[in-house]
Amino acid sequence: MPHLTIQATPNVSIPHEESLLKALNQALWDSGHFGKARDIKARVLPVKTFLVGVEDDEQQQGFIYAHLKLMAGRDDKTRNQLAQLLVATLEQKLAPEQSGRASLQICVEVEEISPIYHKKVMGS
Repeated sequence: MPHLTIQATPNVSIPHEESLLKALNQALWDSGHFGKARDIKARVLPVKTFLVGVEDDEQQQGFIYAHLKLMAGRDDKTRNQLAQLLVATLEQKLAPEQSGRASLQICVEVEEISPIYHKKVMGS
């Protein structure tokens, strides 16, 4: 644990998704809040259809939405620190890659996973 899901609108440039995920996982690992690096799981889910506001037909607005799911037990201060860490890492990695055509919003939500959660590791 944790699980990190990144959703990005198509007008946001992410040239190397794997590099972005590695940077985000590394930032989470470096925070010192997780026991094993291999427990941090991340993925990028493409967003095909979107609208920001009610009249952005030209898609001049875009967004990155990061959803971090954690096991229960971390206080608000820790969850807030992790959210700020993800915002800073996303900004650092993505700002230089944007064309300037679209305004970019970075949104991060940190949520506790249901207490009913099972995991099994298969193989070595």
